[in-house]
Formats: sequence, C-alpha cells, structure tokens
Amino acid sequence: MTTKKRQIQRRIVSKDGHNNVRIDNVEGMVKLYLHDIWTTVVDMKWRYKLTLFASTFVMTWFIFGVLFYFIGMGNGDFESGLSSNYTPCVMNVKTLTGAFLFSLESQTTIGYGYRYISEECPLAIFTLVAQLVITGLAEIFVTGAFLAKLARPKKRAETIKFSQSAVICRHQGKLCLMVRVANMRKSLLIQCQLTGKLLHSNMTEEGEKTQIHQSSVDFCMDSSGECPFLILPLTFYHVLDERSPLAGLNEENLHTRDFELLVTLNATMESTAATCQSRTSYIPQEILWGHEFKPVLFSTAGGRYVADFNFFDKVQVSNDAAFHGNNTEKLKLEQDFKKE
Repeated sequence: MTTKKRQIQRRIVSKDGHNNVRIDNVEGMVKLYLHDIWTTVVDMKWRYKLTLFASTFVMTWFIFGVLFYFIGMGNGDFESGLSSNYTPCVMNVKTLTGAFLFSLESQTTIGYGYRYISEECPLAIFTLVAQLVITGLAEIFVTGAFLAKLARPKKRAETIKFSQSAVICRHQGKLCLMVRVANMRKSLLIQCQLTGKLLHSNMTEEGEKTQIHQSSVDFCMDSSGECPFLILPLTFYHVLDERSPLAGLNEENLHTRDFELLVTLNATMESTAATCQSRTSYIPQEILWGHEFKPVLFSTAGGRYVADFNFFDKVQVSNDAAFHGNNTEKLKLEQDFKKE
C-alpha cells in the first residue's frame, strides 16, 4: 500500500512548473552543450554568468598583456644599455604589469597617455588589431547573452498563479474538472489558451506497457477554448464525458487512479508581444470531488472590482445534491439521459 502511494505521489512536473526528470548516462553531454553554446550561456545561473562576464574581460586583458610582453622581450626592449634613440614596440612598458595595463587601456579605449604603441613593430600592431577584433566579438556575445536572459519571459510566467487544487463539480449541467488561473500583474496577457496533458501508464494492443502515456485534455472557458485576455481570475473547465481521457472517474476511484494532469497556459504579453508559458500539475490527491471554488471577485461601493486572493485557493462543498452521499451512479444516469 505504501509503494502504491509513493507511485501516485511521483510527478514529472512540480507545482511551480519545473521539470523533475533527471537525465543520466548521456555520452558526450559536454560536447552537446558546447555545440549549442548560445543556449548554454543563456541558461546559465546568474552567479555563473556574472563570473563568465568578469572573467571574459580579465582573461583577455591578461592574455594580450602577456603577448605584448613577449613581443617586447623578443624585440629586446627590456635589455639594459639601449641607446637613447632606441624605439621599443610599446613605449614605457618594462614589466608584465605594464603590459597588462597597456592591454587594458587598448581594449577599453581609455586612450593612450604614458603607454602607447610605436610604428617600429608590425607584430605589435597586428596583435593590437587582433585584440580589438577578438575581444569586441567576445563582448558582443557575453552582453547579448545578458540581454537575452533579462528579456526572457520566464520571470513573467512566475506572476501567473494556478490554484493549488483542482475541483470536480457541475458546470452548466455537465460534470467538469475545473482549475483557476490568475494574472498577478496589471499588464495584460492576451490570446491566453489553457491546455492539458494527462500523464499515465498505458498498455498497448500489442501488450507493450508504456510508463508515461500522454493524452490531450481540452480546457475551455464558457463557449471557447481561448480567452482574449487575462485580467481577472478565471476558471477553466474540462468536461468529463465519454471523449475525455478521464472518462470513468468518480469519487470512489479518484484517489486510487495513478495519473498526473499537466496544465499549461500559453499567452502573449501585451507590453512586449513576447509569448510566455506557465505550467503546473495536479495529482489525484490534489483534485477535490464535489467541491467548487469560492468567489474571488467582489465589487466595492465605489464601483470598482476587487480580486481578493485570500479566497483564490479556497474551495467549498458543492451545493449540488447529487454530490452529497454516494450518488455517483445518479450522476452517470443523469448524463446518459441528457444524451438520449
């Protein structure tokens, strides 16, 4: 019994929408990540990205500083007893520290003052040009990765709130599974569409058992599956009829079924026209039979509407008498009668 309960509690997607699947034993994983270096850098955590940003500048300053130092050493700029009219490759650079400072000044375009390059050393001039080209490309790459991470709609998706529980009750005379969704910001989300996937084990006709089988679960609001904009907390529902992958679900077998309902909201941000996606999942223990959501929208004396999120996750027992007691068969008979 304990093993069965643990199987039901296992979930692929957490409540906050993160992936719980671990990838193991992949050959050449590092090579795969390096092939798609842009996505790898964008997906980095901020602490690693800041480290990469700082090390990109420091390492290029140091590497080219070492090159300038070796160029001067090879040209004999550091030898003693040089004549007064001798012109070195880089003026006033006598140590590795001085070469590092010259590299820093060249790359950051601070401007030359005490240290500057001379026209007597073509190799140093070529190295300077190469430094400006290579470091310019590196700075563009790192800065672009910063902007791409900042512009991602991932944080916007975190301001979309799903109800902690789903409920099953009647809606417009039909038995429905309902979830509540809300936008926590004043900026609108347009072209909102809620979709669902039922994840469960399945046995094929050939006798092959698949541990995770995906079935589409259609959600709609009123008469359509698409909401023009999400400005108020809305309730989406899925009709539990014979076409539903949850057909046959009742109060008795709800908590013994082994499945996970993945719910995904796709929307477009009005301010930037970028698409965002937010998701959550429900397991049988988070689906309440015979309950309905409490009202969350109220009107004030000043003629305004107020969404009180103290009631967002609160539910109440349905007033439908068919849900009280063991009336599952009655509900099924009523649905069959309406079809006829």
